[in-house]
Amino acid sequence: HVQLVESGGDSVQAGGSLRLSCAASGRNYVKWCMGWFRQVPGKEREEVATTYTRARGGGGYYADSAKGRFTISQDNEKRALYLQMTSLKPEDTAVYYCAAALIRVGSLCRPTPDFGYFGQGTQVTVS
Repeated sequence: HVQLVESGGDSVQAGGSLRLSCAASGRNYVKWCMGWFRQVPGKEREEVATTYTRARGGGGYYADSAKGRFTISQDNEKRALYLQMTSLKPEDTAVYYCAAALIRVGSLCRPTPDFGYFGQGTQVTVS
């Protein structure tokens, strides 16, 4: 049973910063590819940032709206995902969701995998 629990959402003023966290639990002996999405009422959920891996190293893949302001990081030992958000804008207001795609150990995480699991979300409000 896969569970994703987000935390860190809050109300902040424009220009402020927040750090979102996601704790993942469930399946073992798989590789976790993870990312952050967000959604505002009346709009589709949009991808904000994801982690990807290469044969050597990896990195973060960002939506244009997040580039230069948000940083995604993943702690595989803790099975945790983070999103450091700076220079927040009112248009960043949304419910932020942690997402996971589980793949075979040894495989590589693509920048935009088919995420099959989502958490309940955490609210970020920027005014």
